[in-house]
Amino acid sequence: MNTSPAKGWLADFLILAAIWGSSFLFMRLAAVELGPLPTAALRVAIAATFLLPIMLAKGHWAQLRQHWKPVLFVGALNSGIPFALYSFAVLHITTGFSSILNATVPLFGAVVAWIWLGDKPTLSRTVGLAIGFGGVVLLAGGQASFKPNDSGIAPAWAVAACLAATICYALAASFTKKHIPSMPPLVTATGSQIGATLILALPALWYRPDHWPSASVWWSLLVVGVLCTGVAYILYFKLIENSGPARALTVTFLVPVFAIAYGVLFLGESVTAWMLLCGGVILLGTSLSSGLIKLPGR
Repeated sequence: MNTSPAKGWLADFLILAAIWGSSFLFMRLAAVELGPLPTAALRVAIAATFLLPIMLAKGHWAQLRQHWKPVLFVGALNSGIPFALYSFAVLHITTGFSSILNATVPLFGAVVAWIWLGDKPTLSRTVGLAIGFGGVVLLAGGQASFKPNDSGIAPAWAVAACLAATICYALAASFTKKHIPSMPPLVTATGSQIGATLILALPALWYRPDHWPSASVWWSLLVVGVLCTGVAYILYFKLIENSGPARALTVTFLVPVFAIAYGVLFLGESVTAWMLLCGGVILLGTSLSSGLIKLPGR
C-alpha cells in the first residue's frame, strides 16, 4: 500500500497547526506598537497582495468578478472583524488563553448552523455543545475579571472579543454555505482578504500610530500576513482536498498547543493547570458538537 498520501497529510496538518499557532504571537508583537486595527488591516492587505497574483495565474478572476459581493462580505465577517478583535484581545490576555478560546469555532459553528440552516444536532452533538459551553464558562470565569489590569483594560473584555470573533467565524461559515456557490477555494480566500482589507482600511487609517513602527513590527506583519494567512489558506485547502473537511477541521484543536508553547517560550507567558483543564473540556465538547467523535450508539 502506498503510504505517501497519509504522510503528506500528516506533514501538512502539523505544519498548518504550527503556523496558525504562531499567528497569535505575531499579532501580539505587531499590535503592541501599531494597535489592533492597523495590525489587522495590514495583515489582510499583505495576505491579499500575496494571494491575488496566485489567483490570477490560476485564471480565476472571472469567478471572483461574478461573485464578488458575497465573497467580499465574507471577508469582512471571516477575516476583517475577527482579526481586529483578536489583535485587541492578545494585548490584554495571554496568547495561549486566546488560542484556547479560538478552538471554540466549531462549537459556535454548530449552534449557528442549527439556528440558521436548520442543521439540528444529534443527541451526541447536543451533549457536546453543553460540555463545550460549560468549559468556556469555567475558563472565562476562572481567568477573566472586570477589574482593569496593567494595560488599563479588564481581561473580560478581551475574552468577549475572542468569543465575538469565533461567532463571526461561525456566521461566515453558514453564510458561505448558503450564499456562495461552489468555486475554487483560492477564489474565496483571495476575495475574502480583499474584502477584509476594504472594510478595515479607513478605521486603520483613523487609528494609525503617530510614529513609524520598528523593523520587528514589519517582520511580524509580513509573517502573519504571508505565512499565517496567505500560505496557511493554501495549506488548509490542500488539507481539505487530501484528507476531507472533517479531518482538516481537527487542526483547530492542535493550534492551542503550539500557541501556548510559543507564548511560554517567546513572551514568558504562564500556563495554569486550570487553563489546561478547561481547554481540555472545551476541546472534548467541540469534538462532540462537530461530530468528530460520537457517544456510543449515538
